[in-house]
Amino acid sequence: MAAQEVPTSTTEPCTTEPCNGVGLAITRAFELLGKRWTGLVVAVLDEHGPSYFSELRRAVPGISERMLSDRLTELADAGLVLRQVDEGPPLRVSYRLTEAGAALRPALGELARWAERHLCPGRPTC
Repeated sequence: MAAQEVPTSTTEPCTTEPCNGVGLAITRAFELLGKRWTGLVVAVLDEHGPSYFSELRRAVPGISERMLSDRLTELADAGLVLRQVDEGPPLRVSYRLTEAGAALRPALGELARWAERHLCPGRPTC
């Protein structure tokens, strides 16, 4: 008997048994939020509110401008971040969480508490 093929992209409908339900939801969430820097960008916007690109760049140490731009574009495409252009001069772009993005607050809080309890005990880097 041939093994069932499970789609790896969420752009196609998932109809195979292992992918339905909770598994599909978790897969979709981590495909977006599991990328490096994404969760931190969301957390910074949640904590600081609407922010300009340069403010986000300073608030997320180590992220390159290109990576920040890519992550903000992905978050905007997913409906979690709203990009607003402030007419200039100078032209400025601000970002803020949408209602869907702000709805991540409880989940991010739980992840932070979990990490503090399970990833940080006795480690000076936490």
